[in-house]
Amino acid sequence: MNFFFKSKQKGPVELVKAAHDAMARVEAGSEHQRTKANDEISKNVASMLQILRDGGADKKVPDTTSEQVAQLAQEIYTTELLPLLIGNLARLEFETRKEVSIIFGILLRRKIGTREPTVEYLNSRTNVLGSLIAGYANPDAAIFCGNMLRECFKHEVLVTTTLKLPEFLSFFDYVEGENFDVTSDAFNSFHEALTKFKEPAVTFLTDNYEAFFAKYTQLLESNNYVVRRQSLKLLGEILLERKNFHVMISYIKRSENLKMIMNALNDRSKSIQYEAFHIFKIFVANPTKTPEVHKILYKNKDKLVKFLVDFQNDKNSDEQFRDEKAFLVKEIRKLQPPKPDQ
Repeated sequence: MNFFFKSKQKGPVELVKAAHDAMARVEAGSEHQRTKANDEISKNVASMLQILRDGGADKKVPDTTSEQVAQLAQEIYTTELLPLLIGNLARLEFETRKEVSIIFGILLRRKIGTREPTVEYLNSRTNVLGSLIAGYANPDAAIFCGNMLRECFKHEVLVTTTLKLPEFLSFFDYVEGENFDVTSDAFNSFHEALTKFKEPAVTFLTDNYEAFFAKYTQLLESNNYVVRRQSLKLLGEILLERKNFHVMISYIKRSENLKMIMNALNDRSKSIQYEAFHIFKIFVANPTKTPEVHKILYKNKDKLVKFLVDFQNDKNSDEQFRDEKAFLVKEIRKLQPPKPDQ
């Protein structure tokens, strides 16, 4: 007859409060207390996710009239539960980490009319965005933090805010770590932040040109093949984006950048050569080359022509690639000797 005394299911307020209280024990309790607290958090987080799903909040067109969903979301905001869960993500059970990232995504997509309450909430709490980036320092949290970051990067205002954080430059450490899964995920997020929305990216690159490219050069010279290839590919995307015109001009006027790209052009890896080719052509096509860049190209004129004529001829079935090679050969052959005062 125990079913007569079945415990009442917790509502949104009770679930959030219980999870919040248990988080304190996960952070500072004994081993037994931490284990018990983790169990409580897992149950409460699972119940929160169920409320969101039952209320239709995970649908493409979510039901914004669900009272329980609205109450749960408001309680999560008010109690600052999200920062607490994200900051302690690595301490939680694997399934719970996964459910936290799902809840985060559902809340981020939630709209009330034209408002996006979770976007507004996160935009006013840069510490949460900073914590998501810092999550890459812990392999147990990294992939989940990456998923949440990329959900954030679907919103231009959050990309803009993230690019202003000092933590953003920490990506240079995370994309070159020892854990392949973590570094790959970090590079995906890094790439997304710099290419998803053009205006925030060009503002960031313009305002932080020296600091950014000082660190980016280290990636281009990395001993890690994957890091070098991905970095060259992303650099090509950045420089060939029309809105980044002034960034591109700043980059291609420097002779040390040309030398580095020419070294990559001569790399043993065909993939690295190919990515370097797409950057090299920007230096050559520039009608206003600096004297230093012009001098290097002219000095290596004959070698470059010979190199390009035979360069990756297995790709000559690609008409655009073939035309680009022919254009470069033509432009390099036209190079005149540097003026005496250069």
